[in-house]
Amino acid sequence: MDTIQRDPKKQSEKLLSVRNLTVALPRSGDRAFAVEDISFDVHAGEIVCIVGESGSGKSISANAIMGLLPSYLKPQSGQILFQGKDLLTLTEETLLSLRGKDIGMIFQEPMSALNPLMSVGSQIAEVMAVHGAYPGRARAARVLEMLDFVGLPDPQSLRNAYPFRLSGGQRQRVMIAMALALEPSLLIADEPTTALDVTTQAQILALIKRIQQSMGMGVMFITHDFGVVADIADRVAVMQQGHLVEQGTAEEVLNHPGHPYTQRLIAAVPDGRAAPAVAASSQEAVLKVVDLRKTYVTARGLFVKKRVVHAVNGVNFSVLPGQTLGIVGESGSGKSTIGKCLLKLIDIDGGQIWFDGKDIGPMSQSEMRPVRQHLQMIFQDPFASLNPRQKVGRIITDGPVANGVDYATAAVRAKELLRLVELDESAFYRYPNEFSGGQRQRIGIARALALEPKVLVADESVSALDVSVQAQVLRLLQELQQRLNLTMIFITHDLRVASQLCHQIAVMHKGSIAEYGPPAQILDNPTHEYTKKLIAAIPGKNWHPTAIHSHTEEDGISI
Repeated sequence: MDTIQRDPKKQSEKLLSVRNLTVALPRSGDRAFAVEDISFDVHAGEIVCIVGESGSGKSISANAIMGLLPSYLKPQSGQILFQGKDLLTLTEETLLSLRGKDIGMIFQEPMSALNPLMSVGSQIAEVMAVHGAYPGRARAARVLEMLDFVGLPDPQSLRNAYPFRLSGGQRQRVMIAMALALEPSLLIADEPTTALDVTTQAQILALIKRIQQSMGMGVMFITHDFGVVADIADRVAVMQQGHLVEQGTAEEVLNHPGHPYTQRLIAAVPDGRAAPAVAASSQEAVLKVVDLRKTYVTARGLFVKKRVVHAVNGVNFSVLPGQTLGIVGESGSGKSTIGKCLLKLIDIDGGQIWFDGKDIGPMSQSEMRPVRQHLQMIFQDPFASLNPRQKVGRIITDGPVANGVDYATAAVRAKELLRLVELDESAFYRYPNEFSGGQRQRIGIARALALEPKVLVADESVSALDVSVQAQVLRLLQELQQRLNLTMIFITHDLRVASQLCHQIAVMHKGSIAEYGPPAQILDNPTHEYTKKLIAAIPGKNWHPTAIHSHTEEDGISI
């Protein structure tokens, strides 16, 4: 695969130089190598973004640099030169002395990377202890200094907190504090903002950029989000299936991509264009929510005060047949709680949920059973929501069979649905672990459609997907809606994604609807300060890849 190589940005010091690196896969298959013959540099004082889809080799490259590859993956050839030393030739003892001290790393999922049994202060101190830095009282002072440096509130109290007590953004800041405690020359950030809300993501990106500039370090930032690239990158390297296909300055790659794969990725970025408006209809709403309320009360303990959280507080909306309502907001805004209330997965504390002319709010679980087949959900995590011990056919047919359809009929319908969501019929006989994340989400959609629902609730159903896979799933949902006249509730934290698919958008803030209207109105003329804050936090908001969209469409490059 040819690489489009442009002149690198000149910097005073080359920190990292990866040369012709090849990492072999343990067994033959579609690909023999995890990464093959890749070369790139990271200089002091710059941010290099490594971009690509899942499976492109981004994280493998980072782990090879850190010496953290699993035992079944071995570098076969090439060099990884850090400050002139080839990391591939160093002993494990020498690598240990470099990790954390000279090369820091922020991992993608802080809840997995942080020890749940240690306070966050102890974990930051442990990094210093391993390298014998900041002995005695200086170590405790350094912990407080780092917690304050990354913008965490009340460091004196927070250092004693355990990871589960912190929000996702706070845990990520702790990871950054750990990575920077010993002021490394090189920072590797592996998808550090993927699972975060748009406002928290903006804060973390600004923090990394500020730290990078103040410390003059080099940053290797791994991401699949070109909006993030537009915000922070000095240079960009694009990876596809283990190959590095394009390199250049951020301006060159973002605005004048030379490789068809880069063009496809950029074309798949949501551009904020609003979904077509729905014509006025005399039809009654298929779903109507009136003064919906859900309250959570935390347990009271000896040292813990009882806390009342109004997760959903007086929410009202209605959805017409064939219409999509987007519910947008940050974590904790109440949007996912609304989805669970609509399907009666949790009991409501007040209000009404009118579906097909009936208030389902007070219904018992037995009363809900015949109704529930008409209200189905696509869950956020396609890995956790599919039973790994059951084949796809069983997963899709279980619902219809439980509702009285004979297995033979349900199996025929399941295979039709697999074709409908653009999967091969052979998927019926395979297990979920044999599919990619995007394919699993398609299976989740097929399962939700198996009961021929009138209303489909999609809870963050594309947030964990690569940008190109996300575009495919959004297009699929649009096509299915038009073909089956589905009514959809689309829950997301991304206003750009909501504007692509939704006819109306409800912006949630602290359990209430802050703003409601068509996407064009919400994006172009927001009235609520919270909505303005969400829009301002959209990554790459000042970068508009419209020209790329037009270019790829003219060239017939499909996503």
